[in-house]
Amino acid sequence: MKLATFRKGGVHPSDMKSLSNNRPIERLPIPKELVISMSQHLGAPATAVKAVGDHVSKGEKIGTASSFISADVHSPVDGTVTAIKKVTMANSVVCDALVITPDEQQSEPFAEKRDYSEFTKEQILAEIKDKGIVGMGGATFPAHVKMTIAPGKSVQALVINGVECEPYLTADHRLMLERTEQVLEGIMICRKALSPERTIIGIEANKPDAIEKLSKAVAEKGLPIEVMPLKMKYPQGDEKQLLKATINREIPSGKLPLDVGAVVMNLGTTHAVYEAVAYGKPLFERVMTITGDCISRPCNVIAPIGTKVRDLLDFAGGFSSEPDKLVSGGPMMGFAFYDEDTPVAKGTSGILAIADKKNYRQTHCLSCGRCVSACPMGLMPTKLYALISNGKYEEAMKNNLMDCKECGCCAFSCPAHLDLVHAFKTGKKMGRKK
Repeated sequence: MKLATFRKGGVHPSDMKSLSNNRPIERLPIPKELVISMSQHLGAPATAVKAVGDHVSKGEKIGTASSFISADVHSPVDGTVTAIKKVTMANSVVCDALVITPDEQQSEPFAEKRDYSEFTKEQILAEIKDKGIVGMGGATFPAHVKMTIAPGKSVQALVINGVECEPYLTADHRLMLERTEQVLEGIMICRKALSPERTIIGIEANKPDAIEKLSKAVAEKGLPIEVMPLKMKYPQGDEKQLLKATINREIPSGKLPLDVGAVVMNLGTTHAVYEAVAYGKPLFERVMTITGDCISRPCNVIAPIGTKVRDLLDFAGGFSSEPDKLVSGGPMMGFAFYDEDTPVAKGTSGILAIADKKNYRQTHCLSCGRCVSACPMGLMPTKLYALISNGKYEEAMKNNLMDCKECGCCAFSCPAHLDLVHAFKTGKKMGRKK
């Protein structure tokens, strides 16, 4: 069978998913202390509404959205706020955080499913906003903002991102296998809010069991959903590449999916939407993959937001060997960090402990053109790197630097081992200032 994919660029890193995709999802015991960041979404940080000494209940709002593009933050546990302090997240963002010590006895307030069949679009969006749902594929864009369709626009295609193309990560894969009914119900809730003409779940072909299970469930229920197998190719999970692969539409430079009549949602986000609407449950916990060459027992766990990385590593058996680096997210677009007390956030799809497999040295650009061939956005990475290295930030911006998705395909392909993505991030910051 010929599999759909995007045409321009892309690479094929080893997926390394067999480390963690053969075990069911486990639940992390509640840690002794949680550190809940006020900045775990795209946009303005939330404003803390609790003080030191306050007792909070599970699911209670502890941070309120401070602007249109922002999201509420909720407590994952019954407990007491013991401190408010500055923390540095894995992505280097410094922000306020509430330190919560959980109670010994925990309540279970979101156990009963409610009848939401009469909910209107507006009520669904209000629930999603109130429960702090954000994109869980890493971008963490507030879901209620993405799902609010401006007057005069319509959604021809709702595309669900079940690709999970980053190596090592298997959290969405396990959700598709173990929470099939809930995921599909979440997609149908999103359909009610968006009224799309088509609904497509894109899944890469290295997940045949998930493709089979979802296809069977969709057929049995007679749902208006297409399950579309996709060729293995990174970065197919990016919304621009995913839309090219599934509906053959290209998003123009500087535009959004809605400008071509589409909305893209991560599969994990649809599961969170289901829990928010069906149970009134805020986004205060998520499934994440704890894996890597140096992890004793790679696994997928449901963990409270604010859990320290140290607690996750201990649950996975600790290190089998000393890692070269810790990474939050995937190895291609994730963030390397060093502090094991760093807390996880809504967008933390995984924690990796990776060994250094190469002994290499950086050289000057070889002008080989591999980065140009690999770039899925059709950019000239070698030219952009030269401009940024020479401080010509404005000229780099004129050469479409802002179209760079920082996917890492160029750096992955570079035989000179240049820090291309780091240079492009720096160039964007300096270009904005200019």
